[in-house]
Amino acid sequence: METEIISEAEVKTLESEERQTIVHCMCPAADDSAYRIWPSTFLIEHGTNKKVRLITAFNISFAPQWTLNDGKGFTLIFAGLSKSCQSFDLVEEIPQAGGFEVFNIPRNEMDVYHVKF
Repeated sequence: METEIISEAEVKTLESEERQTIVHCMCPAADDSAYRIWPSTFLIEHGTNKKVRLITAFNISFAPQWTLNDGKGFTLIFAGLSKSCQSFDLVEEIPQAGGFEVFNIPRNEMDVYHVKF
């Protein structure tokens, strides 16, 4: 039986590739609105203005489809933030008014966040 030896550099590369940032989002449940998310939604790191890309989303459709608001919210999965990032903004860059935006989100150790729109 062969044992594969992984170098420390390979481990660090794997760690950086596997990091993700999870944002659980809530919208007001009082209405029967429909929502969608655009692929042009980013986490923008303060200090560097680096844009962290959206990987996937759960319980919300990607534009142009719509999802009815069921009051349960939705979850966005982004690539990992830079290790030096202390705070960031969530910004949906779209060609119309009404994009999702949350500013000045402080970084935490788990990289799991809960926001309300």
